[in-house]
Amino acid sequence: MPARMCHARAIALVMGCASLALAVSVPAQATGHHRGPGHPAPRHSGIERAALARGDGWAAAEGSTTGGANATRDHIYTVSDRAELIAAFADAGDAPKIVRIDGTIHGNADAAGDPIDCEAYWTDGYTLDKYLAAYDPATWGTTEVPSGPLEKARLASAALQKAAVEVNVPSNTTIVGVGDDATVIGASLQVRNVSNVIVRNISFEDTYDCFPQWDPTDTEKGAWNSEYDNLVVTGSSHVWVDHNTFSDGDRHDSDQPHYYGQLFQQHDGLFDIVRGADLVTVSWNILKNHDKTMLIGNSDSAATAAVDRGKLRVTLHHNLFQDLNERAPRVRFGAVDSYNNHFVATAGSAYGYSYGVGMESRIVAEHNAFTLAAQADPATVIKKWKDSPLTAEDNYVNGRRTDLIAVHNAGVPGEQLTRGAGWTPVLRTRIDNPRAVPGIVDRGAGAGRPR
Repeated sequence: MPARMCHARAIALVMGCASLALAVSVPAQATGHHRGPGHPAPRHSGIERAALARGDGWAAAEGSTTGGANATRDHIYTVSDRAELIAAFADAGDAPKIVRIDGTIHGNADAAGDPIDCEAYWTDGYTLDKYLAAYDPATWGTTEVPSGPLEKARLASAALQKAAVEVNVPSNTTIVGVGDDATVIGASLQVRNVSNVIVRNISFEDTYDCFPQWDPTDTEKGAWNSEYDNLVVTGSSHVWVDHNTFSDGDRHDSDQPHYYGQLFQQHDGLFDIVRGADLVTVSWNILKNHDKTMLIGNSDSAATAAVDRGKLRVTLHHNLFQDLNERAPRVRFGAVDSYNNHFVATAGSAYGYSYGVGMESRIVAEHNAFTLAAQADPATVIKKWKDSPLTAEDNYVNGRRTDLIAVHNAGVPGEQLTRGAGWTPVLRTRIDNPRAVPGIVDRGAGAGRPR
């Protein structure tokens, strides 16, 4: 397809969806509770008005997290494509609302909701082949980041994709999957500077970047850097993320090509909590088959510290972290309570670490279970980035109670950890025996299994 046609198509996609979102004056599909005879309500319909239970993690502090539990009937929407999703959010604004995802929503999609590929966003003469030729280290060198016409064209093309992929979630929203197979592919839900949001029963897959940037100065060999997470909570408070599944879907990093000798990395994180976000509970989710999984706090900088100190209070419980290389999570500044989670590293999977101890973090990791194949050394379960004390008690590795701090300090002599996070979590509704956690979490976590 010629570049001009691709450009026009991408602009039509973005502008068409934006116009729909602004112009809608009635619900996209207010069908969730208006099914006629012979059309029973879908499974799990009872979870749509559920609010976070009292005392269930940090999102239950300083008020409650109810999402759209109090939505009126005209603010209940059933959506099946990206345009309808945006229209539902725009129609209800900050009023309590329930947005039900029925089927599969594609972020990289045309106005009809049909998937499109990366070429649809190419503009200003960009093609991947031209980009690779322009910034080949053999000719461009290795001391400067790309600049010039092809880098500008990449940025313009990336902006078109960003406008399509990022979807902003308003305050007082419950977004929930209908039945067992509600899926969002290639979209990045942005819970940005809002409050009181619930996300439940959805499979999030493959939020990929069509336009990674080559940085020859990133490590000795250079690296491709990408944008987008499946879900981002930034600057928001009172957020409950429950019974979802996060993964790269069918686009595995290991299957992607290498350019300039480095992996063409199209995925960033799965789920990040950053920039002053606060009072978040993450429960009964599956996060699997990914590299850089979850950041809680995104920078050590002084400007970020001013925003994040005293915030980033997050609870992680009864989640399955399966075959993840790192960041499960990596924490800066936050008081993070991580308990009753199951961490799995199967034979052949890449494993770097689970808990990343960062700037002024205060992690409490208790009553968790780790099922580790031989390539995953228990000494590397914790990675020290900064000298921040943590609490790690009553954790089990392969069925045996293990002092993760002692094992780390013995196995990584140059990277000693300090005990004592300095606070004691009280917002827990149930604490399971860590020896039972693998069975409990593996049976109950993920989309399609809400209670």
